[in-house]
Amino acid sequence: MRNFSNLFSKGKIGSLAIPNRVVKAPQSTGLSNMDGTVSERLIRHYKRLAQGGAGLIIVEYAFVDNEASKSAHNQLGISSNEHISGLAWLASTIKEAGAVAGIQIEHCGRQKFLGTKPILAPSRLPWPTLYERTGIVPDEISIEQIKQVVESFGDAALRAKLAGFDLVEVHGAHGYLITNFLSPHTNKRSDLYGGSLENRMRFLIDIVQNIKSKVGDEYPVTVRLSGTDYQPDGIKIEDTIQISKKMEQLGLSAIHVSGGDHPQMIHQVTPMLLNVCHNTWAADAIKKEVNIPVIASGSITLPVYAEEIIKSGKGDFVGLGRPLWADPDWANKAQEGRHKEIKPCIRCNDGCLERTFYNFRAISCTVNPGAGREGDIEISPAPTKKKLAIIGGGPSGMEAARVSALRGHDVTLYEKRELGGALIEASTPRFKSDLVALREYYVHQMKQLGINVITEECTIDTIKQENYDTAIVAVGGKRIQANIPGINKASVLHALDVVYEGKETGNQVVIIGGGLVGVEAALYLAREQNRDVVIVEMAESIMRDIGHSEGIVYQQMLEESNIQILTSERLEEIRDGVVITTNKSGQRRKIEADNVILAMGITPDNALEQQLKAETDLKVYAIGDAVKPAKFYDAIHAGFHTAMNI
Repeated sequence: MRNFSNLFSKGKIGSLAIPNRVVKAPQSTGLSNMDGTVSERLIRHYKRLAQGGAGLIIVEYAFVDNEASKSAHNQLGISSNEHISGLAWLASTIKEAGAVAGIQIEHCGRQKFLGTKPILAPSRLPWPTLYERTGIVPDEISIEQIKQVVESFGDAALRAKLAGFDLVEVHGAHGYLITNFLSPHTNKRSDLYGGSLENRMRFLIDIVQNIKSKVGDEYPVTVRLSGTDYQPDGIKIEDTIQISKKMEQLGLSAIHVSGGDHPQMIHQVTPMLLNVCHNTWAADAIKKEVNIPVIASGSITLPVYAEEIIKSGKGDFVGLGRPLWADPDWANKAQEGRHKEIKPCIRCNDGCLERTFYNFRAISCTVNPGAGREGDIEISPAPTKKKLAIIGGGPSGMEAARVSALRGHDVTLYEKRELGGALIEASTPRFKSDLVALREYYVHQMKQLGINVITEECTIDTIKQENYDTAIVAVGGKRIQANIPGINKASVLHALDVVYEGKETGNQVVIIGGGLVGVEAALYLAREQNRDVVIVEMAESIMRDIGHSEGIVYQQMLEESNIQILTSERLEEIRDGVVITTNKSGQRRKIEADNVILAMGITPDNALEQQLKAETDLKVYAIGDAVKPAKFYDAIHAGFHTAMNI
């Protein structure tokens, strides 16, 4: 059993005792009411998080005024005394469940997802994403408006204290208004709030002093800072160290270190393509220079990483966001030696970031369908025990098996090769190791829950020989094979055969298909096999099935790897050593190719489903790629909800 003794030692933030070093980092949920008041959904969400063993829960960012600080629909508010009653309900719920309760307060600045005026910033420099959508340029905040916002922060902090929160955190990171002032990338002012670092931090200093004057010196106040915003002309770590020292002088109780802003979202909500513990280096640098606690956050996915951060002194606390959405019992399981039972965050950002920031919906989670729906879809015993066959041991099938077993069914899982399905191929590239942890979790769950796993191909005859009540078909999809001259040549391979099975290629490789599979195959061949790669895509752009944050990183990786990309090009013929394509104008192109790699997608494999429905009286369900090509989010959720309905 692994020992996480440092992670679960007691700590302090100011005079506030924290039972362990695990902090739930603040994240927008979209679960509040439209007017910013606390909803029952929000209460259930934070109650569940607090029950999971984290020492400190910092509630998501709350807007401080009713003028321009609100960023998004259904954002939590702390802008008026009318919010206090609901906030008190929230704070007491967290504390009654066993955690210390904090709340983060913010002004969105130029990063206003609502896209409505007024939008205020230090300078008239728009957030590119919003500008592309609306054409709105922010107003330059006036001195009088600065004073009003400073007062609003102080009033909001006092409301947090009156509501019963144990601490308040000032959001000075991630490209919101305070970051806009701190960063020379967004602050081009020439008055006392711009220019030198001393001037750029004046706005934050004014806010902190106003807060302290209203809540008193004994009430813990923390600040979240981006170690760097990762902008070439932005905040440097040396700047953040100086800011942190000033915050310590002003009596703040801790520095919470993150990174990035919204244009550099990949450093704020890091996708699986980037390293874990992504911003810990910045926490370490600041920790060396201050004498108050430092909270390290950013892709600290597993207890072993968190323990090392505390043990090595790189941080006094670890801030976990997405990992506690993936498994709210992360802390309890780690402390009890059950770390193999933790359902790991795979940093796909599909359920959280893509839904909330880019699709204006409440949070969800790829690996935890219950996130954001606490109290709504809890796993409970089935009314009648069924004998259940699940055909296919990929993520959809294993999730269905897991939930079915937890509900009391007698489950047999058939898989013709090793467990994992699409997780096996997807986790092969070195830059996607998070998926290895998810596969290991599921394999462990199959053993722990006593699921009968049969590693052989399951046919209609296999099912007929057993007395099953229900069958779930999760066999995945079939590779699309186009009718193109030369496609059956020995030099033509499939992307998954190359990446997973390690089939050798020549130096010149042409990949047909610019979706996720094609892009990952291209990167694998270019980065790990040192091949010259060309991607041919018939659509006008590549990566149409890839999320926003991952797409940014993939694009950077493609450029760094010198991979040539040809869009609006159709494959016409494969010859020995040459690929023939045509563009929309009908112009033909010859591309040298030692090998052609097919990544043209998959189509549902519904043959067994149709056989079972035609030849048996079983209740038959089909899920995952057996229904339609699906991302891990869709596959796992389909497995979960299907099992919940049996």
